[in-house]
Amino acid sequence: MAKLHDLFTQARRARSGSGMGFLGKSRAESKAHAAAIVVEFPTVSAGSAEAALKAGADGLLFQWNGKDSAALSALKQELDAARSYQEDIVLGLHLAGNGESLNSEAITSIKEQGFNYITLPLNAPAHLLAQESKDVEKVVILPVQNIMSPLRSGDVSPYFTIRNLSGLDGIAAILLDFDIEKPFGSLSIEDILHYNTVRGSVQHPAFIRVGGRLNENDTRTLKALNVQGVVLEADKSLETTQEQVKALRALLEKLHEEKGDSSSPFSLQR
Repeated sequence: MAKLHDLFTQARRARSGSGMGFLGKSRAESKAHAAAIVVEFPTVSAGSAEAALKAGADGLLFQWNGKDSAALSALKQELDAARSYQEDIVLGLHLAGNGESLNSEAITSIKEQGFNYITLPLNAPAHLLAQESKDVEKVVILPVQNIMSPLRSGDVSPYFTIRNLSGLDGIAAILLDFDIEKPFGSLSIEDILHYNTVRGSVQHPAFIRVGGRLNENDTRTLKALNVQGVVLEADKSLETTQEQVKALRALLEKLHEEKGDSSSPFSLQR
């Protein structure tokens, strides 16, 4: 299926607009940008998914507790609305807890609802990685800050543990839970070196969470962090979410246009 690979690579390609006609649905013109933008919805209101796409999001991520099948089914309306606007949209499901209640039937249900991938913490049951990746791809969440702190003190054991992720089958990408108190733009060279010790040990494309008010220094630092996608949590206000997506998209487009972008560390890891 490799939908996540498509998400990352298509973000870096310009796409011309097309009108409604015999060839299919209309598509807006899209400029190439340095990383895919995924908007995550803690809660969903009617029309929020389509609004995020119109503002420039490349993908959508919804939250689910992993147990309530009725809540999962309730998301179907928004997924259908998103696909009616953009047929090839990549849709993810962020699971609360560690996914211990999931089995093959649950994965099948997630696929049937229209989701392309799920996120899993490191303490999720290992058997979930063995579920057919052609059905639903898996994104593993790495608590980067918990790993970097020991590295700064000279303990390299977390590094050797994390690098073994590359040897596991069934992982399509990672989500770096980079919990820092200061803005990305204020990270030091030493901070980036510690971070890249972790990032370089995992040969998978990576997402990273970002705030809604990034500036040019923040996005330039994201370039040094070597990620392929950013996850922006939707604001309670739909208008604010749209403004944040548009601003982030503009910054990433500018970053892509800069000289030497073709050799930037945003290139896919696999």
